[in-house]
Amino acid sequence: MGHMKARVELNGFEGTVTINEPVLRYPGNPILTCHDVNKVWGTDSLLYTYTVHNAGMAEVTGANGKNQTIMLFRSHIADGRSVIGKAVSDNGLNSWMVDPRPFLLPATENDVYAEGVNINSIIETEAGGVEDIRVNPVGSGLYVLTYSAYHEQVPDRVKVMMALTRDLKTVVRYGPISEQDMRNVVIFPEPDRNKKWRALLRPNDKEMEVPGSGHIGGSFGEICSGFAPSPTGPWEIGNVIMRSGHGPSAFQAKIGPGAPPIRTRYGWLNIFHGVRSTMAGNSYTLGVAFHDLEDPSNPSKIRVSAKPILMPSASDCLVRETDYVHVPNVVFSCGALTGQDDTVAIYYGGNDTVMNVGLANIQILNDMCNVFRLNPLTGKYLYSL
Repeated sequence: MGHMKARVELNGFEGTVTINEPVLRYPGNPILTCHDVNKVWGTDSLLYTYTVHNAGMAEVTGANGKNQTIMLFRSHIADGRSVIGKAVSDNGLNSWMVDPRPFLLPATENDVYAEGVNINSIIETEAGGVEDIRVNPVGSGLYVLTYSAYHEQVPDRVKVMMALTRDLKTVVRYGPISEQDMRNVVIFPEPDRNKKWRALLRPNDKEMEVPGSGHIGGSFGEICSGFAPSPTGPWEIGNVIMRSGHGPSAFQAKIGPGAPPIRTRYGWLNIFHGVRSTMAGNSYTLGVAFHDLEDPSNPSKIRVSAKPILMPSASDCLVRETDYVHVPNVVFSCGALTGQDDTVAIYYGGNDTVMNVGLANIQILNDMCNVFRLNPLTGKYLYSL
């Protein structure tokens, strides 16, 4: 059964993970909450926030030459829209310093735009809020930020927008990655052998669009490949490479990319999310897959674990008794960072309300994809009990 247990460690937080319990939750969770943010933003009532969750992550070298962890978090404000804030920590665990102003607000004419984009269209597309940002490193110190933008008036109309940054302070907006409604886009950090850039996309299913309303129904059950000549596009939607499956699967109702892929000796590590419909609502879990380093969009070379790596628990949303809790039974990751000795720090939102971190081990995750192997296109189990 491979490596049944392994050590994980991040700046003094250490312990053991196993194939049965593959993520070690940080005992200091939650690492960032609305209360921490409101201490900084709270003087402006318009920015008073109720959640901190689904953060994109980056590790950078600070001015002092030491590593810093940057968190670009999503916060709900009272009018229902989401904005994106920024917090910085020296150890990736605690003592997060929140920037005095949000990092990304819905677009205005005063923002910086790439040449040739339709500024008015971007402003309209983002007016309903910006959320669930991914920080995709694409080499040369550049990051492509991919984030969801909601329309202010049309229910559930969502597009994934792109912005480019070098310093994680100033951004240049490039507009939508596709004109199709979409959620959850992550970009591989380097091009494939044919010099094409690759991405994992979760288009919203158009087949069940209600005429005239723009309301999108559908299964949300497929991850497609995306490809482009450069990280900022133009992006094309390729083949379906992962499906959620059916029956009792933890990923039965929905599936989508989570953290940007990480290069490992076992392949590209893909931490994704899956949703299962239950009598108590939709439970979000985190899953794991490995993609071939040379050919990441080939489904026959994708190994997926049928067993999630993290399922929501009461410890993932520790809040005050009077706090608002947005969506019960959710763990959701938009970013993971590698540490030493095969440790991966997975940053995840709990109940769309608070930010947490847990540690996993790359060998254990690889073993899960071998032991609990799943057909990525059909969701069929490739092992017997």
